Amino acid sequence: MAALLLAATATTAAADDFFTKIDPVPKSEFWLDTGFLTAHFDSDKDLTGGNKGLGFEYRFSGTMAATAGRFYNSDRQWSNYAGMIWQPYAIKQVRVGLALAAFDGYPNMRHGGWFPAAIPTLTYEYKRVGVNVGIIPSYKDRLYGGVSVQLKFKLFE
Repeated sequence: MAALLLAATATTAAADDFFTKIDPVPKSEFWLDTGFLTAHFDSDKDLTGGNKGLGFEYRFSGTMAATAGRFYNSDRQWSNYAGMIWQPYAIKQVRVGLALAAFDGYPNMRHGGWFPAAIPTLTYEYKRVGVNVGIIPSYKDRLYGGVSVQLKFKLFE
C-alpha cells in the first residue's frame, strides 16, 4: 500500500513539473522579433510562406507582453500588427497561451483593413534567443491558416 501511495505521489509530482502556472511577477524585457516562416494548411494555394518582417515584444510581466510589428503576409501584401501575448501556463519550458492582436493588410479580410484575432501561441526562450510558434486558424476564404515560426532576440532586461 505504501508503495502504491509513493508511486501516485511521484506521478503527481511529475505532472506538476510538466504543466505549470507561470508567476505574473513584473518584468522588463525587450525582444526584437523577425518575420515568420509559415507552413500553410492549404498547401495547394499559391501562398507565401517566407513572411519577412520586423517586430518587437515588451514583456512586462511573467505572463504578458505587448507586441507590434510589420511583415509581408501570405497574400503578398504588407501587414501590421499590434496586441498582447498572454501566456499564463507552461508545458515544461514552453509558454502556452494566446496572442490577442489586431492585423491589417489581408486583401480578402475587411478589404485590407484592421481586424482582431486570437492566435494560440507557444514560446520557448533560452537566455537571449527565443522562438514563438503561432497556430493560425483558417477563416473562410479570407485568411489562410497555418503554423508560423518567429525567431526573437532579447535586447535588454
